[in-house]
Amino acid sequence: VLAFYGQHEHRKLMLSAAQLDLVDAHCGVGQARLRETMAAAHARTRHAQARLDEVRELAGARDRELDLLAFELGEIEAAAPDPEETDALVSERDRLRHLQTLREAALSAVAAVAPDGDGGATDLLAQGAGQLAGAGTIDSALAPLASRLEAVRYEAEELGRELRGYLAELEAQGGAEGEGSDRLEAVEERLALLARLERKHGGAMADVLAYAERCRVRIQELDQAEVALEVAERELADARDELGAVAAKLTQTRQRAGKQLAVAVRESLGELAMPEAQFEVSVGERPDGCGPRGQDVVEFSISANPGVAVAPLKDVASGGELSRVMLALLSVAHGSPQGSSQGSPDADGPLLVFDEIDAGIGGHTARAVGEHLRQLAQDRQILCITHLPQVAALAQRHFTIAKDTQTVPATTTVQALSGEAIVSELVRMLGSGEGDRAANQHARQLLKLAA
Repeated sequence: VLAFYGQHEHRKLMLSAAQLDLVDAHCGVGQARLRETMAAAHARTRHAQARLDEVRELAGARDRELDLLAFELGEIEAAAPDPEETDALVSERDRLRHLQTLREAALSAVAAVAPDGDGGATDLLAQGAGQLAGAGTIDSALAPLASRLEAVRYEAEELGRELRGYLAELEAQGGAEGEGSDRLEAVEERLALLARLERKHGGAMADVLAYAERCRVRIQELDQAEVALEVAERELADARDELGAVAAKLTQTRQRAGKQLAVAVRESLGELAMPEAQFEVSVGERPDGCGPRGQDVVEFSISANPGVAVAPLKDVASGGELSRVMLALLSVAHGSPQGSSQGSPDADGPLLVFDEIDAGIGGHTARAVGEHLRQLAQDRQILCITHLPQVAALAQRHFTIAKDTQTVPATTTVQALSGEAIVSELVRMLGSGEGDRAANQHARQLLKLAA
């Protein structure tokens, strides 16, 4: 596994997110699993919130629909229609509209068949039947005819009784003067109400009754939506509880690891020619609330010189100071038990590649950085690309890199160095030619000190 750190890597230290990652890396392997749990809890909370918002939006439409359904169902139930009612009402309306005509016709029929007192068809039929019965004793052929005439008399009497009953019903419907018109008005209003319901809900009374049943079913369904709202609110509350619990655990481990990291970095900075430097790690609360990585914001602060107040790293550190802080953090991450198991957020492999991480420093500080890199290389392989002879001289093996832009495409050549070739390259890095005896002596002195 390879971990690469470029010459601008220290700029990441300006980012709060990178500082948070470095603190989490110092917490150990458990922190990575806790962060995964946090991300999942945050996703569940967002989903639960979205679901609740959706249910609440539906609840508004639900209330409006419930009001409409309740009104329409109440209207139908108040009317209490019957599928057979319309035909009966139409018949009653027709009778009431022609009540006098029907009464006169029935009275005329009663007078013809069986009027009160003597006369009428029933009396004549009775007389005829009696005479035929007497004559039947003389001529037996008249006996059956007499029986038939007697039957007609009985039918006429029954017809008279039914006609009187019909007249009684008419009198009951008509009642006293003006009552017939009141009943007719009531029937007309009832028929108009039923017709309006039929037009509104399908065109027939069967459609009206079917719509009422659908209203009852839909109201029951919408009543269940209230349960859905309660479930969504409870799910969101549970998700928030879980989110808060995981976020609290993350905060605790970060606060503890931040203190440990600050102490370790201060010690490392002392080895990097910053013995008076103060380094602090603060863990605060995110202003925008809990996110997928927790509720914390991490801030690295530093004071490079005595008497200078500690201030955020991004505001006060120079390029050289940032390079050394970066190296100190890497040393802590790769040298501590936590770091060896988890590594930094960007790497946890045995091969570390540093591309001009020593940019912006020089002199005695460059020597200190080189020594720090050599200590870091004691239990892992380090490939360091540098322009500082103080750093290069400390390496166990040396290579030179040359790019030829005269070829198409341009070619880059890496060549291993040994012996005097190493000295010559160090002289060149010192900015001198091979004939410069002072530079040559300085290069040999650097190699002697590195031995």
